[in-house]
Amino acid sequence: MSSESGTTPNTALSSGSTSPAPETQDTDHHPYLTRRTLSKNSFAAEQAFVNAMFDPAPKPVDTSSESSAKAAAMTPRSILMAQRLHQAHADAVLPHLSPRTPKDELRITPSDYLKAMPTLTLDGAEPSIVTSELSAGNADMPKASAEMDDDDLPIDEDVAGRRLERELRAMMMRTHITDEAPELAGMNESSSELRRIGRALTQCMNLRNKYMAQSMQREADNPRNHHSWAMHPPAPQPAWRNYHERAARVRVDFNMDSCPIPGPDTCTYEMGPDGVYVVYDENKDPVSHVASIKEFYVDLNFVLDTISDGPTKTWAFRRLRYLDARWQLYVLMNEREETMQSKMVPHRDLYNVRKVDGHVHLAAAMNQKHLLRFIKHKLKTEPDRPVIQRDGRTLTLREVFASLNLTAYDLSIDTLDMHAHKGAYHRFDKFNLKYNPVGESRLREIFIKTDNYIHGEYFAELTKQVAADLEQSKYQMAEYRISVYGRSPDEWDKLAAWVVDNSVFSDNVRWLIQVPRLYNVYKATGVVESFDQVLENLFAPLFEVTRDPSSHPKLHVFLQRVVGFDSVDDESKPERRTHKKYPLPCDWSHAANPPYTYYCYFTMANMAALNQWRARRGFSTFVFRPHAGEAGDTEHLAAAFLSAQGINHGILLRKVPALQYLYYLQQIGLAMSPLSNNALFLVYERNPFNTYFQRGLNVALSSDDPLQFHFTKEPLMEEYSVAAQIWKYSSVDMCELAMNSVIQSGFEAEVKRHWIGRDYLETGQTEVHKTNVPLCRLKYRSMTLELELAAIATMASEDEPSA
Repeated sequence: MSSESGTTPNTALSSGSTSPAPETQDTDHHPYLTRRTLSKNSFAAEQAFVNAMFDPAPKPVDTSSESSAKAAAMTPRSILMAQRLHQAHADAVLPHLSPRTPKDELRITPSDYLKAMPTLTLDGAEPSIVTSELSAGNADMPKASAEMDDDDLPIDEDVAGRRLERELRAMMMRTHITDEAPELAGMNESSSELRRIGRALTQCMNLRNKYMAQSMQREADNPRNHHSWAMHPPAPQPAWRNYHERAARVRVDFNMDSCPIPGPDTCTYEMGPDGVYVVYDENKDPVSHVASIKEFYVDLNFVLDTISDGPTKTWAFRRLRYLDARWQLYVLMNEREETMQSKMVPHRDLYNVRKVDGHVHLAAAMNQKHLLRFIKHKLKTEPDRPVIQRDGRTLTLREVFASLNLTAYDLSIDTLDMHAHKGAYHRFDKFNLKYNPVGESRLREIFIKTDNYIHGEYFAELTKQVAADLEQSKYQMAEYRISVYGRSPDEWDKLAAWVVDNSVFSDNVRWLIQVPRLYNVYKATGVVESFDQVLENLFAPLFEVTRDPSSHPKLHVFLQRVVGFDSVDDESKPERRTHKKYPLPCDWSHAANPPYTYYCYFTMANMAALNQWRARRGFSTFVFRPHAGEAGDTEHLAAAFLSAQGINHGILLRKVPALQYLYYLQQIGLAMSPLSNNALFLVYERNPFNTYFQRGLNVALSSDDPLQFHFTKEPLMEEYSVAAQIWKYSSVDMCELAMNSVIQSGFEAEVKRHWIGRDYLETGQTEVHKTNVPLCRLKYRSMTLELELAAIATMASEDEPSA
């Protein structure tokens, strides 16, 4: 791409002058409020905002006066240099990196950057402008028009100052401050090899886009993100109007009678012989179209071949190392600038920007002290309540604890023994046993199950208490995982009745359905005969309620707040391939458990057919966000790359540089839990979370299982605090992680517009006064990603050499 096509040179770049500060009617207004009065789509608004931010109405200084000259002479040289660099960056770069500027207008070359940069004179005099042009391929750095001789200053100040100036200018030259594709020089691969790599990576991204479009997992495809979407109870309104007038907030409690229930549809459905549901219209023509399992495995093999190719791995590894170096350079040059912008944001800090815990299991959403206090309370206030049936007898709560030789006084955190200690490291079986209070499965059934003798009443009380804590904090949200096993078709109705009858609704909570990969257990116990029965139990009720919501009204209401599906189990279990070609679900009747990729395809494929029908009816659609890359084979991550909107964990991406690079290019969400990994699979200091974050992957912190891994009332803040201490995160870093968690989440677009920006869905632009993430950080992330995508496009579009 040429840096001159379709551009108009900016006067600030050509002359080195600084635009005047914007005039406002009220000089007491904050710069952010001043910017809101301007046209948000205009270039002048961005430039005026930068001037207001970094040069707020400077007072003219009389340099001829003796006092001014003395003050300038006494200014430390390091401060003068920082001021010159800072002003050059604001003049030359920031006005041209507006996130609202069309991509074809972003034309900044390293030579433009240096031409606009004033000479770094260290004597307090006015800076002269660098006017020398950089010829193509010239490696010499431009010299200042008024440089002083080395003998004019003491050797310590002169040598150090000029060496620093040369090094900084050299770094700027090496940094790609341009929208042209980054240089690919220095690679050992030939041009034909680079072309092959670029086309293979492009094909991988196209395959992912194909499956995302088929399964309707893109945000814009979901009717819940349309402006016309209505839900009961409605989302809460903003607490303030125009930033200074408190709005009247009316809380609407859930009322089943107020929920509209649509009528039946004329379409029909049935499960095909391949194990995937098909929807037909009234003319018996299919209205759902999904890729076959053969096509999926062919595409998966292509991705696996690409990420295991030697030259591709080398090239991706070097690009990731380049992203590391680019981040370090950005931090060195912009840390002070980020701090300044962050300090000028009114009201916002880490504690009152929205954060979503995007990966937390409901059965472990409370901490140990909370559960212990709840159990003691029930044992003291309801000891004679029947709670469980065992051996043909109905036992009261008192009798259950008497059979365990325990009283309320005996219970303690140590007695519950639900924290994952050293013994759970690489022992997922022991970790699963930690869900049983006092090691007894009967207590788990009584207190943290939805389907039991008391219809999950205790668990509903616990859940509402945890949700109340989130509402009290106001700025913390959660997407709770709750299980549907696929053992019987009435599981969905029981779960929906548990939610609706107990009014387990909260503005701060959305739901994901986790499906354990336990077919082999169901087969061994005689619950199912073949794998297609599991699929039928999982999806038949959802197709039925989509056809006629009045047949399952509670399920219809519950599904409005369900975000999607998760696939859970121990990934470290070996998957021995016993078939050259996997049988169809109706033929999978042997005892072996299907592999991870098999579960991924049939979950995604049936969800795709369901989503196409639900979108046709104007109902909310679902996404697929499985556990992947926590342990086991890296093939899991490749399958999730094709089938999932986002994943949980992903720590094994550190071993597959090409796949990690693809996750970066596609900005696939990773909800990571370093404290969970520290207890189970990977010690904290070796966790790749910080590396992913610096490189620009779409990562967010989550708590996973507070009952097993955390100690405080706010487990998500515990994750943030530990990460900040270990990896020295700044406030801006943590606010960016919080913003990522909101972007990854499945909350409605209308809610997310209030949290992170009014145009986030249409333009991808977030607003700094909502997220506390400075513009310079946003622009760095977006430009770096655009450069990498441009590099891939350039490599893939190169013509074959003529014979």
